[in-house]
Amino acid sequence: MNIKKVFTEDRAVSPVIGVILMVAITVILAAVIGTFVLNLGQEVQQSSPQATFDINSTDLTDGSNATITHTNGDSIETANLYANGDIYNSSNSVTSFKRSISGDTMSAGESFEVEANSDSGTISVTWEATDGSSSATLQTFDY
Repeated sequence: MNIKKVFTEDRAVSPVIGVILMVAITVILAAVIGTFVLNLGQEVQQSSPQATFDINSTDLTDGSNATITHTNGDSIETANLYANGDIYNSSNSVTSFKRSISGDTMSAGESFEVEANSDSGTISVTWEATDGSSSATLQTFDY
C-alpha cells in the first residue's frame, strides 16, 4: 500500500453519510405522519387535580351541616366539583345525594356546606372532567 496515495486520494465518505441521513429523515417523517393518521394526540385526557379537604366534625347527629374546607392543593373549577354520598337515618333508610358546589373556583382556605344532619353516612368530594371522560374522588368522610 502506498502511504502517499492514501493522503492524496480525493474520495470521501459522503455517500454513506447521505444514506444514513436519508434513512433518519424517512423514519422521523413516518413517525410524525403516523401520529396524525392514528389520532394519537387526541387521546389526552384532562387530569384530576390534587387537593386535600377537611370536614368540620365527624359527629353530625345534632342536626348541623357539614362544613368541608379545601385545605391544600390545586384550585378547582366548581363546575367540575361535587359533594356526593349516602346519609343513613335512625330507621336505616339511605338517602343518596349529589350536589354541585357554588362559585367559580375553590381554592385553599375556602369551604362549602353539605346538609348531613343524620346518625351516620358518607360524604365524598368528587371531581369530574368537563367532557365526562374521567372522574376522581378527592376526599371521603365517614361519620
